[in-house]
Amino acid sequence: MTTTTLLHLDSSTGAGDSVSRALTARFAAAWRARHGTAGRHRHRDLAADPVPVVRAAYESLGRRAGARGALPPDAVAALVQGAGEEREWALTRPLVEELRAADTLLLGAPMYNFTVSAGLKAWIDRVTFPGVLHDPGTGEALLRDTRVVVVATRGGGYGPGTPREHCDFQVPYLRAHFGNLGVAAENLHVVVAELTRAADDPALAGLRPLAARSLADAGARLDALAAAG
Repeated sequence: MTTTTLLHLDSSTGAGDSVSRALTARFAAAWRARHGTAGRHRHRDLAADPVPVVRAAYESLGRRAGARGALPPDAVAALVQGAGEEREWALTRPLVEELRAADTLLLGAPMYNFTVSAGLKAWIDRVTFPGVLHDPGTGEALLRDTRVVVVATRGGGYGPGTPREHCDFQVPYLRAHFGNLGVAAENLHVVVAELTRAADDPALAGLRPLAARSLADAGARLDALAAAG
């Protein structure tokens, strides 16, 4: 039996009222139902169990590794010098290997101050270690065929044509990041739910029908993506 792996990351600091968590849970449940025992679901909560921010030793090891091009994790381990670099690589390697092993990456990415959360940014900084996400023999991106499903939620409206469209540093950043890692354009799916604060923000009360439609559309798209693989 061929197994397939879903790496599911949540980064919202909210609990029961988190829209992004509800949507990623919906996708994950549909994915598990589709794959059954052939599916492996790995969940990581970047808010409850935050990834430590990178330190100077991460950069020094990264520069040394980057000068050698694409490297497997074992080769990076051989370059470690001193306790600081050993600690940084020990924090980094499991996250890199977890990402490399995933067939699908499901990412709950709510907007905080026009961009992603600090917890998600810390994870991104860790896994984007020089060389380890490319094939040492060919130089090709190891994530090219990885399916990435980004669930981007935001309290207000930032879509095309809205007054705050220029303030969206969330979706463009994530598209640029995963594109830079080599994820094929056809494998990068960004599902957006906007106006999630309309229910509790009086200033957005008149937009509640739009908020409900955006949430319903996001859920339907996630259902379709889960059904497709």
